[in-house]
Amino acid sequence: MGDGEDGAQRAKKIIEDVRDGRVCKEIENVALQGIQVLEAQQGRILCTFVIPNTLVGNDGIWVAGAIATMIDNIGAAAVVSSTLRFKASVNFVISYFSTARIGEEVEIEAKVLGHRGKLTAMIVEIRKKSNGEMVALGQQWTSSVSAPESLLSKL
Repeated sequence: MGDGEDGAQRAKKIIEDVRDGRVCKEIENVALQGIQVLEAQQGRILCTFVIPNTLVGNDGIWVAGAIATMIDNIGAAAVVSSTLRFKASVNFVISYFSTARIGEEVEIEAKVLGHRGKLTAMIVEIRKKSNGEMVALGQQWTSSVSAPESLLSKL
């Protein structure tokens, strides 16, 4: 298995560990509850997600904070798949285009755009599966960080 496959498998495991509550904080576990990883490649992750009632407001619309948590976590997994390293966000921008409601299925695609020194650029698109309408677009720059080996071994 090459480095790209190793990174993709590691990224998929990270997403599943967060989703299943084995790592991270409760908000991340809740935000990713039910996510399905369809593809994990070097520098690219594709998932589907059905908006649960726990992540919507009184109006039944997926809340912005949960969307941001989703973008941050899936984007981080794409970076790990590409670099085999954890990175910290140094610039994080989200544009919200439309809403998604309880029970709607969305596709989340994270792609690493490139590397420059310790920096990695990536984007995350969230689209409604039914019609391809863009819900949100996250753009992020991350930088290499040192993490204790004990943390890395759990992921």
